[in-house]
Amino acid sequence: MKVLFVTSECHPFLKTGGLGDVSYSLPKALKKLNDVDIRVIMPKYSSIPDYFKNSMQHKGNYIVSVGWRKQYCGIEFLEFDGIPFYFVDNEYYFNRPGSYGYTDEGERFTFFSKAVLQSIPYMNDFEPDIIHCNDWHTAMIPALLKDHYRFFDNYTRIKTALTIHNLQYQGIFDKSILDLLELNEGYFNESSLKYYNSVNFLKGGIVYSDKISTVSNTYSNEIQTEPFGSTLSGLLHGRRNDLWGIVNGIDYDTFNPATDIHLPVKYDVNNYWLKRENKVNLQRELGLEQNADTPLIGLVSRLTDQKGLDLVCSIFEELMCSENVQFVLLGTGDPNYEHSFRYFANKYPNRCSTNIYFDNSLAQRIYGASDFFLMPSKFEPCGLSQLIALRYGSVPIVRETGGLKDTVFSYNEHYKEGNGFTFTNYDAKDMLNTIKRGLHFYWDKYHWDIISRNAMNSSNSWENSAYIYKDLYNTLIWG
Repeated sequence: MKVLFVTSECHPFLKTGGLGDVSYSLPKALKKLNDVDIRVIMPKYSSIPDYFKNSMQHKGNYIVSVGWRKQYCGIEFLEFDGIPFYFVDNEYYFNRPGSYGYTDEGERFTFFSKAVLQSIPYMNDFEPDIIHCNDWHTAMIPALLKDHYRFFDNYTRIKTALTIHNLQYQGIFDKSILDLLELNEGYFNESSLKYYNSVNFLKGGIVYSDKISTVSNTYSNEIQTEPFGSTLSGLLHGRRNDLWGIVNGIDYDTFNPATDIHLPVKYDVNNYWLKRENKVNLQRELGLEQNADTPLIGLVSRLTDQKGLDLVCSIFEELMCSENVQFVLLGTGDPNYEHSFRYFANKYPNRCSTNIYFDNSLAQRIYGASDFFLMPSKFEPCGLSQLIALRYGSVPIVRETGGLKDTVFSYNEHYKEGNGFTFTNYDAKDMLNTIKRGLHFYWDKYHWDIISRNAMNSSNSWENSAYIYKDLYNTLIWG
């Protein structure tokens, strides 16, 4: 089967979050199934490194109409890790720093969506059976396909799938965007694109895609209810028979403590004790008291309300006063959280390190050094951080929501099962008690050895999920 995977970002070309990781690792896993011919298409941002741009081949160019604008579009090609990648080139929309955050986002991704559909004749005899869209940036493709191409023989057989990575981000724009999309007034109704008095791109994708997926089974159920449904719960519940929950994985080639170039000391499940050397190295680097026995809690995250940081802040003083523990944070976001964690680092300089920036190398060293990884999210569609933490033997402490509930299982000392520690209610005391339970087992080396091994032996590669995506594709083609 032939699949065109459409995304607004993709590692290693440009990545701002989990979508960039998925857009690289999922096609890579599907390609290994041999009978899936998958190709990826994304914007050619100016921020893509020059060594990639200089290796691209020009496949053709054409004009894309965006309302009254007639815009140039070039199609560039590059094969990377065995995956064919196509890049939509237009300097007016994409010759800007970064990828998102501009005032004309609706117009930019209207152009991109139209350009993708027009690009197919330039793909070396590749005619997709399925167009796999991701998030609101590409969610109008199913509607455009059904409207603009309904009389084109080589397009009418194409099926569409939409993956929702985070329902909070929906792409809501003024009604005038219909002119740029070149969709008539008939689309501005409650059963189509209308959202209050605006146009909602993600809603359009949910309405017009043949199948919908999201990034964990629990999240697929949560978003059919409020408040997780972000005002679209009823629509999603109405399409529940077409909604799949498929948990994300991670690329085990990229995330591997036995080969990770960012770790001073490599290790695996058979010599887990070497991880202690990474802890001492990180303690020295960040100015913490150097003691391999002191439990170290890591947190690598965007500093937002979604991530449960209000819970962390509310119990931080009690944790520091009642437990012999160290804490390392890496991330940026809400200035209030940045200020709070800087305060904690100043008050406990030998036990708390606050790093208000993002550094991928430091993130890897935190995974490779920490004993625990804290992720008390208010909601979490899937989460990749807990999967990486498991791979590196950093035992997760998480709230049972979304993908966290599907991948982290609380340790049961009687059956010696479980790979982490979990709590159910969004409550600071419950989280603190769960941290203390984890610390109790940390000091019990018999159980800690079992928990650590369970974590590192957890299966979170893309292999299983790739087969489920293939099943989804089969249902699109064969019914």
